[in-house]
Amino acid sequence: MTQYCPFCTSARAEDRVLKEGKYAYVIFSNPRLMPGHLLVIPKRHVEGRLRELSQEERDEIFDFLIEFQVKILEKLARGCDVRQNYKPYVENNRTHVDHMHFHLLPRGLDDELHGAENHKPLYRDLPEEEKTRLTSLLVQTS
Repeated sequence: MTQYCPFCTSARAEDRVLKEGKYAYVIFSNPRLMPGHLLVIPKRHVEGRLRELSQEERDEIFDFLIEFQVKILEKLARGCDVRQNYKPYVENNRTHVDHMHFHLLPRGLDDELHGAENHKPLYRDLPEEEKTRLTSLLVQTS
């Protein structure tokens, strides 16, 4: 690790930790996108490749994701996004940290990310050429 990592320091905002396990912890995001925005973070510094996680880390992280997604859906919102963004090409800053973490975002039709004034279609139809080209790259036979 060559850069400062706020998730690896002893001052990782213990007052925001909701749950801690042997391999991971759940914390309120700060900064946050909306009320109830949580992060699930492995304790070990892993920059973003899922294959770098041990099976024990994966199990605990997914257990936390499931547990807190259920709580969000039961107590906070009708929907919940689960995201993991791996962007090694972006420098560490206040909203980007090169330490794997998963976002749990309480969602609703009228939330800050989906409000009528912000809504624009992001999805496009999948062209046949693209499907063929990417299939040959991603699904290789031995």
